[in-house]
Amino acid sequence: MGQVKTEAWNGPGEALDVARVREDFPILGESVHGKPLVYLDNAATAQKPRSVIERVARYYETENSNIHRGVHRLSEQATRAYEDARGAVRRFVNAAQDREIVFVRGATEAINLVARCYGGANLEAGDEVVISAMEHHSNIVPWQIICQEKGAILRVIPIDDRGDVVMERYHRLLGPRTRIVALPHVSNALGTVNPVKEMIADAHRQGIPVLVDGAQGAPHAAVDVRDLDCDFYAFSSHKMYGPTGVGVLYGKAALLEAMPPYQGGGDMILTVSFEATEYNALPYKFEAGTPNIAGVIGMGAAVEYLTGLGIEAVSAHEDRVLAYAVERLAGVSGLRFVGTPARRASLVSFVFGDVHAHDIGTILDQEGIAVRTGHHCAMPVMDRFGVPATVRASFACYNTEAEVDVLAEGLEKVRRLFDGV
Repeated sequence: MGQVKTEAWNGPGEALDVARVREDFPILGESVHGKPLVYLDNAATAQKPRSVIERVARYYETENSNIHRGVHRLSEQATRAYEDARGAVRRFVNAAQDREIVFVRGATEAINLVARCYGGANLEAGDEVVISAMEHHSNIVPWQIICQEKGAILRVIPIDDRGDVVMERYHRLLGPRTRIVALPHVSNALGTVNPVKEMIADAHRQGIPVLVDGAQGAPHAAVDVRDLDCDFYAFSSHKMYGPTGVGVLYGKAALLEAMPPYQGGGDMILTVSFEATEYNALPYKFEAGTPNIAGVIGMGAAVEYLTGLGIEAVSAHEDRVLAYAVERLAGVSGLRFVGTPARRASLVSFVFGDVHAHDIGTILDQEGIAVRTGHHCAMPVMDRFGVPATVRASFACYNTEAEVDVLAEGLEKVRRLFDGV
């Protein structure tokens, strides 16, 4: 069927040697149901290159120790590797200082931290929090919780039929009672690339801070938090070729300094008595307890891997695969895209006749194709477009146009099995 053209996010870039890149990922040599694996579920989690797997193993084999508190060699090695990863992440997003990089369990915890610590300290009854209608549940529920506690009001920027935010409505929502704006860099359900720099500038003109959910942004294009001028930026390791269970909250130092700690325990303190506690300096004030040391070190390796490939080259390659997928799948009779945003990154969501998304995903799995089916933790998006679920194919640096062809052929098998699609 015909399809509205969508701009590439990043434009032309250097060619990526995809055949060589694929050799870096051991799992891509696996078979599923006797078919070569075609992994198109990268928005849920990306696969891991050998360098990340080996770096995590090396930590456990030769460096395993707790960090920051030990004076023995293993602890010093582990601490250095952990803090080196913080520096790598700082450079990756161009933060001004290492202390602005807080390690958390993932983007979800990062957003919860800001909702609890910034929202809890700054929201009062009648105040407003502005989010968008395309949010992942992780950028809805934490704000609902804190708004309910404080008597604040959650305001929602609507999205249009293409899946773009309605900017005129956004401007009207910002007001004297708005205390924070929280919005996604890229929609995980639609692929919409939001004009976050413009939206941040609009909010800042009224003195309103902005949190950007970058879970789907950081893996796919260069992120410069100082150029964006965002106040907070949250992202996860596992979506950018690193281990699960670790992520990052970037925050401007002045805001983080003013916020109370998120949790109490070891490493977030300087002194403790039964009368009072003196908290540690940034970023450790927000890193209570023994962290996911191996995960952080693995994330550092993932950042180094992406940097080595060249994030611009990765972005340009993914844009080419995405453009091919939009064109190729638009020719599949009965397929309808859900979301045709002006700027899109890394994924397509669609429905196929009257066949339920889960049935489509099950049949594609028999062909070795891994896609995501369901509401993608974005139920309000499904409600907005009047569908119970979609099929989502999402792309990474190792995906190819040939894999898109395999997906299209798999959909033809769905048609044959469900006569009348």
